[in-house]
Amino acid sequence: MSIISEVALRDVNKVYEPERMNGNSSNQNPTKPLVEALDENIEEKQKKKMASLVDLPIGCEGTENSGTEAANLEVEYIESENLEDVNDVDDCLKTLLSGLGSKDWVAVCDALNNVRRLSIYHKETIVVILSDVISLVLKSLKNPRSALCKTAIMTSADIFKAYNDDIIDSLDPLLIQLLLRSSQDKRFVCEAAERTLNTLTSSVSPLLLLPKLQPYIKHRNPRIRAKASMFISRTVPRLGVDGIEAFGIDKLIQIGASQLNDQLPESRDAARTLLLELKSVYEKSHAVEPTASSEEPAVDSWEHFCQSNLSPLSAQAVLRVTNTARQGLASGS
Repeated sequence: MSIISEVALRDVNKVYEPERMNGNSSNQNPTKPLVEALDENIEEKQKKKMASLVDLPIGCEGTENSGTEAANLEVEYIESENLEDVNDVDDCLKTLLSGLGSKDWVAVCDALNNVRRLSIYHKETIVVILSDVISLVLKSLKNPRSALCKTAIMTSADIFKAYNDDIIDSLDPLLIQLLLRSSQDKRFVCEAAERTLNTLTSSVSPLLLLPKLQPYIKHRNPRIRAKASMFISRTVPRLGVDGIEAFGIDKLIQIGASQLNDQLPESRDAARTLLLELKSVYEKSHAVEPTASSEEPAVDSWEHFCQSNLSPLSAQAVLRVTNTARQGLASGS
C-alpha cells in the first residue's frame, strides 16, 4: 500500500471514529452519514419549495398560476354606475368583436367592459351586431376562469338593462348559464349571477320572462330547479292581478304545486311564496259572499279552485300550505 493511500485511510478512520465509539457496527457503510446529511438537505429544500408553492394563487384547473394567470390581479370589477363612456365609439366598435374573441382573456375582459359601456351610453350602436356580441358573451360565461366569467355575468346585466324585452329571443342560452352559475360556482361568481338574474326579472316583461323560466323547474339538476323556482316566485308579483289572469292562474298554481315536494328547501320555500301570492290574488278577484256552513266548498272559493285544477294530493298539499300560513299570520297579529 502506498504512503498516500495509508494517509487517506487514516483520515477516513478519524472521521468515523465517533460512530465506532458509539457502538455502531464496523460493518456499516462509512459513507452513510454523509448520504443521510445530503438527503436531509434535499428534503429541507423540497419543504421550502413546497411551502412557497402553497402561497401561489391556484388556477381554475387546480394548477399553479402562470404569469398570465397572475393577471387576475389586473381585472377590476367595475359597477355599472362607475363605468365611464368610451373615448371613441367608432374605434371601439371596430375592435369589439375581435376583442371578445381574443385568446388573451384579459383582452376579452376589456372588450366585455366596452360592451357594457356601449350598452349604457350608446346602445343603438351595437344593435346590428348584438346577436354576435351575445354569442361571444355566452362563450365567456362558459369559461372556467372565474374572473372572465364574472365579467361576462356583469356584462349580461347591463345588456338586460339596456335592451329589455328586445333581448327575449336571445335569452335562452344566457339564462341557463346564469342559472347554472348562480347555483354551482364560487361564491363571488354565484352572487354576481344572482344579481344579474334579479336584474333580468326587473328588466324584461314578466309575461315574456315566465315562459322562459318555466321549463327549468323540471330540469334534472335540483339546484337549477331551485333557482328557477326562486325567480319565478319573484317575477309573478310583477304581473299584477291582470297579468296573472292573462298568464293563467291555473298554470301558475300547477307550477307552485309541482315544487312543494322538490328536493331542495329553496324550491319548496319559493313554491310556498308563490302559492300564497296566488291565493291573495285569487281571493281579491273572486270575492266570495259568506254562505251557510256546508261540506261543499263555494264554487268561487280558493279550495274549490285548487281541487278543480290539481290532483287530489296536490290540492291537499297546496291547501295545507296556504291555510297554515294564514293561521300563522292571524295568530301573530
